[in-house]
Amino acid sequence: MSFALILPDGSKKEFDAAVSVADLASSISTSLAKNAVAGKVDGEIKPLDFQLDTDHEVAILTNKDAEGLSVLRATVAFVLEALVKDKYPEIKLGQAEVSEDGFFIETDKEDQIKVTELPDLEKALQKAIKNGEAIEHVQVAKSELAEAFKDDPYKSELLAKEGDVVDAYKLGDFVDFGFSALLPNTGKIKKFKLLSVAGAYWKGKSSNPMLQRIFGTAFFKEADLEADLKRRAEIKERDHRTIGRDLDLFFVDPKAGAGLPYWMPKGATIRRIIERYIVDKEVAAGYQHVYTPVLMNLDAYKTSGHWAHYREDMFPPMDMGEGEMLELRPMNCPSHIQIYKHHIRSYRELPIRIAELGMMHRYEKSGALSGLQRVREMTLNDGHTFVALDQVQEEFARTLQIIMDVYHDFDINDYYFRLSYRDPKNTDKYFANDEMWERSQSMLKAAMDDMGLDYVEAEGEAAFYGPKLDIQTKTALGNDETMSTIQLDFMLPERFELSYIGADGEEHRPVMIHRGIVGTMERFIAYLTEIYKGAFPTWLAPVQAEIIPVNLDAHSDYAKKVRDELVAKGFRAEIDFRNEKLGYKIRESQTQKVPYTLVLGDDEMNAGTVNVRPYGTEEQNSESLAEFMGKLSKDVANYSRED
Repeated sequence: MSFALILPDGSKKEFDAAVSVADLASSISTSLAKNAVAGKVDGEIKPLDFQLDTDHEVAILTNKDAEGLSVLRATVAFVLEALVKDKYPEIKLGQAEVSEDGFFIETDKEDQIKVTELPDLEKALQKAIKNGEAIEHVQVAKSELAEAFKDDPYKSELLAKEGDVVDAYKLGDFVDFGFSALLPNTGKIKKFKLLSVAGAYWKGKSSNPMLQRIFGTAFFKEADLEADLKRRAEIKERDHRTIGRDLDLFFVDPKAGAGLPYWMPKGATIRRIIERYIVDKEVAAGYQHVYTPVLMNLDAYKTSGHWAHYREDMFPPMDMGEGEMLELRPMNCPSHIQIYKHHIRSYRELPIRIAELGMMHRYEKSGALSGLQRVREMTLNDGHTFVALDQVQEEFARTLQIIMDVYHDFDINDYYFRLSYRDPKNTDKYFANDEMWERSQSMLKAAMDDMGLDYVEAEGEAAFYGPKLDIQTKTALGNDETMSTIQLDFMLPERFELSYIGADGEEHRPVMIHRGIVGTMERFIAYLTEIYKGAFPTWLAPVQAEIIPVNLDAHSDYAKKVRDELVAKGFRAEIDFRNEKLGYKIRESQTQKVPYTLVLGDDEMNAGTVNVRPYGTEEQNSESLAEFMGKLSKDVANYSRED
């Protein structure tokens, strides 16, 4: 009985007998067969020897496809597992996973594999490539694999989820499962690099054993590998965790609490400047700043819907006795609703704008925590505006203009707008009110059109209570990240029975606009640290001027005089009193990325001047202290921008 295989271009190839994916590729062209690495059968990746004997939609994956690259990386991960098992027979193996960034394998060994051992493992991989050993795709009874992995608790746990017959792969005596497709021969592996080792809890749960992950990457072309390694070097140079350590900005100590940053004086200074900037900006825009508790009755989050939708991201409630359950807040919305409800409101007061630098807590898994990017305690630059229906579009435009003004001041230019709607095909996770969704989504779209701004539309990205505008920025490493949001909400005013007295003397329901200008302080400072590479502009720099006396005995008093005058004018200046060589201290100031280094010797002391050395240049100029302070003042006033 014949069957048809439908190719991506819509054409069909008919066969009377079963063919493999590799046979299909050969029937199309010799070059396709040569470059084929796997097949995509009805949307699922299958190995080249997968048999096709009924109608299917089939695509041949080659070394030019992203999914083909994942097959290569999975193959390297598999071969690496085999080599590690051969070198350390007692080792236990966990998961092997592939991502856009490379691959990793998990191991459990009493004496962990050291990063210094990676070159030897690379040599073993190179030998396997040269030998061109066959990787055999087999189907094995689950019971047979269970016997093979009886001493490996991790593989046994993974095997328990498989069916009675398991797709597995063999390299010599080594066997493993869980791969959708691998290359048929180690000789087809091209360029690879083992990158690092790191600890990770089994399946990301801190209650599970700590395993070790060996990370690597692989490409079909040398040029692609070199470009990737260059990108990784850039990532390392910009990593806010590394910069934060080197500049002494913050630290996280898992023993004191994972995901709970400690802000050192310099990091706290940067944060304080940003917070003051934001508060002043919001107050000038008509916001009333408030403080609200980090604890709230659990019933409030049940009413808001957060408990139903985000329970897994919330900390367990605290039983205070007598039926009172308190919850660490994951969102500030219910708190600001309490502020609104505390008084009877009139239409004449609207819009009512409430803002807070509100501390929140999220139950993040240990494996997801990362520096300041993913934390368990965060402070959100949060705001909520309560408006009448006919004020929505004007307030939306006003809020968006504030965000764009802030971006200008921080020199954030690479961003775009995304209108995030609910998914019309999957409405279960959203507030059930079709009329509300249609009206609010139309309002957001109309507001953007009125402002003449370009945007993309994204279904399925809305909050559960309403649509939103997301401002998507590019991080220093090219990743897409939501920096700011403006969200329309008809649901919470309804659930909390909010009202205002209209001109007709009757009660009316306000619309609630949620907005975050720069997100959380933690993530925003991580973003800025990486964008600036730690070289914060003068207005944000924790130390704006580092003062270095040439001779501690002769010039320290003058250095103190200069520092005191700078500090009296509101500038941030420090003196390097260490008994080190002058050249060393100048280089150290550059290493710490201080905007200006002031070197003070006899000439400067006698003339009442300062020798100014801007960061990142060979330039040095002698000028009066008044001139230098004028330069600092201009930097601060212009947010260190030239325009």
